[in-house]
Amino acid sequence: MIPEKIIDTHMHIEAWDNDEYNFIDCFEGHREQSSLASLNICCLPTAQGAFANNIMVGLYKLAHPNTYAHGAFDHVIMPITENVPEGTDLVTQYRELMEIGFDGIKLIEGKPTALKPLGNNLNHPALDRVYTEMEKDGTHIVFHIKDPETFWDISKVEPWCIENGWFYGDGTYLSYEEIEKQAYALLEAHPNLKVTLAHFFFYGECPERLEALFEKYPNLCVDLTPGCEMYHSFEANHDYYKDFFRRNSERVMLGTDGTFPWATKGHVWCMDVLYRFIATSDARKAFDDAILTGINIDGAEKENILWRNFERRVGAKPKPINKEALKAYYEKYKKYMSEDTIAHIEPHIKMYLG
Repeated sequence: MIPEKIIDTHMHIEAWDNDEYNFIDCFEGHREQSSLASLNICCLPTAQGAFANNIMVGLYKLAHPNTYAHGAFDHVIMPITENVPEGTDLVTQYRELMEIGFDGIKLIEGKPTALKPLGNNLNHPALDRVYTEMEKDGTHIVFHIKDPETFWDISKVEPWCIENGWFYGDGTYLSYEEIEKQAYALLEAHPNLKVTLAHFFFYGECPERLEALFEKYPNLCVDLTPGCEMYHSFEANHDYYKDFFRRNSERVMLGTDGTFPWATKGHVWCMDVLYRFIATSDARKAFDDAILTGINIDGAEKENILWRNFERRVGAKPKPINKEALKAYYEKYKKYMSEDTIAHIEPHIKMYLG
């Protein structure tokens, strides 16, 4: 049990249930066992598609109103093109998600496995238009861009990464530097985006570059979702990072990246590790069974990281779900879903929306 207020700002749902439990029980178990003030579920274009994932998370948020949620875009035609079916362009999808009651937007489009099928252009005009809308509205974005640099190097990438399809050095993906260049161009074009770069922007070994971005872009933050590699960097440069996180406490958020169907105990374990890293001086085995020593931040600086930064950017309370808008969204987009997905969704629709 965590003894103070904390928000898990970065979680996912990839399935309705499995043989042992369902996503609602799993996430509510995490909320209770970790003593969370709230959690934020970031939607994804999973195997069921982003439309279905948004509906799943919207229903969860409806059933548990003390839950934040960031919706995702469904690219109905890939690579990205201007010639999409009427009413499925990204700006329209964005406005629908905001009307439903999502608290922000989750973008996975910068991860190499997502960026490649989209056409390897993070600044495509269709994306640029929705960045412009979100910048204008001050909508919070959780954005996954690139991956650890080792994922491009066959001599350094871990076997489990290769098994997951996360080796990018075969010549068919943009390079780490090319994606980074596109990200910098995006920020330059939209300097006031309220964006949180997931996984510390994979800058554990070059935090000075991150601080340069903080200085230039006032609304930019990072989260501390693992990435084991960044925690190894934190441990190897413990004194430096203790000062770094105090100095930049208003630009950092906590999140587990917990994803159902992980068991609840995995989420709880990860949140305990993150909390102890920020709020204690404990030295314990953590990611990859390596020792991680806490930096023991306290006072307002600790509160910034544990919950204040998220609430400042997203709101002190989650937005309520507009049931009619969610139902209309389902009716509009169910033609893009499989029969099996619809069979899973329909009982929940009837239960929560009538």
